Amino acid sequence: MKTTKKILVLLVAIALFASIFTMAGCDALSGKTKIGVAMPTKSLQRWNQDGSNMEAKLKEAGYDVDLQYANDDPALQITQIEGMITNGCKVLVIASIDGSALGPVLATAKDKKIKVIAYDRLLMNTDACDYYATFDNYMVGTIQGQYIETTLGLASAGDKVYNLEMFAGSPDDNNARFFFQGAYDVLKPYIDAGTLNIVSGMTAFEDIAIPGWKTESAQAKMDDRLSAFYADGTKLDVVLSPNDSLALGIANSLTAAGFEVGVDFPIITGQDCDKANMKNVLAGKQSMSIFKDTRDLADQVVKMVKAIVEGKEVEVNDTKTYDNGVMIVPSFLCVPKYADKNNYKELLIDSGYYTEADLA
Repeated sequence: MKTTKKILVLLVAIALFASIFTMAGCDALSGKTKIGVAMPTKSLQRWNQDGSNMEAKLKEAGYDVDLQYANDDPALQITQIEGMITNGCKVLVIASIDGSALGPVLATAKDKKIKVIAYDRLLMNTDACDYYATFDNYMVGTIQGQYIETTLGLASAGDKVYNLEMFAGSPDDNNARFFFQGAYDVLKPYIDAGTLNIVSGMTAFEDIAIPGWKTESAQAKMDDRLSAFYADGTKLDVVLSPNDSLALGIANSLTAAGFEVGVDFPIITGQDCDKANMKNVLAGKQSMSIFKDTRDLADQVVKMVKAIVEGKEVEVNDTKTYDNGVMIVPSFLCVPKYADKNNYKELLIDSGYYTEADLA
């Protein structure tokens, strides 16, 4: 009987010990602080890379990691984050599907004094977003616009006119507007001067945005524009695409319509340096892609997590740009670059981001 009581007391003690560790944001068995990482989907290569980079870097730094992918389902992402909160995560790193859909679950996190870092997509309309880690999203668009400007020689074009079509990203992704505005601010003077002619007339963000960044939607929209405005042989010189998933659909549409590399294939921009797109760059079906080295972003987020856990000041380099509708979110902006057929080897291969075989 005494033995049974001792066992019961021991079990209660273990349960109490485990609950204290959980409340403190620690795993009861390992004693490590637990970090929740919520990624939007596995359907795009970049999020797989971001998630695995983040997990590896955080584990290397000594943390337990709860990494979840939400299959582009906002309701599932909410459920996953609720689980992370229940399971005692001390910090949440969230790349949202819909930046405005997480308000209530983030409020729960704030009530439990769990810090939240928005990862590459700003969390909107909440006061429970403590930090934002991303690349300079306006600069992403600026670089795309400057690439078009330089490649076409717009500053010295004289009477030449180039036909342009524009696409923008998903309306529920706050970054999409920064990408578009950065590019548009570069290109607008040439549009106003008539050097760039938008044959379809589609310039408003709402008209050119592609929900969910879907490749097939971009392809369908490009099909529509080609049949409506270019079926008579009108030349298409350049397509502004904000990222690689859209660029892939645009290139597919052009190929299906009979456009040929080296003959009439237009300039196409992109972002993320996905493998399929870099193969297109090397094949002449895409001109460039913005390189956002997710290893740099993961490194920065690990620094931010470490500072939070240790109660130290978190490093940020922007306290003015990112207004989420409730507050200006303190941010750290990493610097993007672009890769094309001339410099891809140095940026992507020599740095170890890809192997030659990855792009063969």
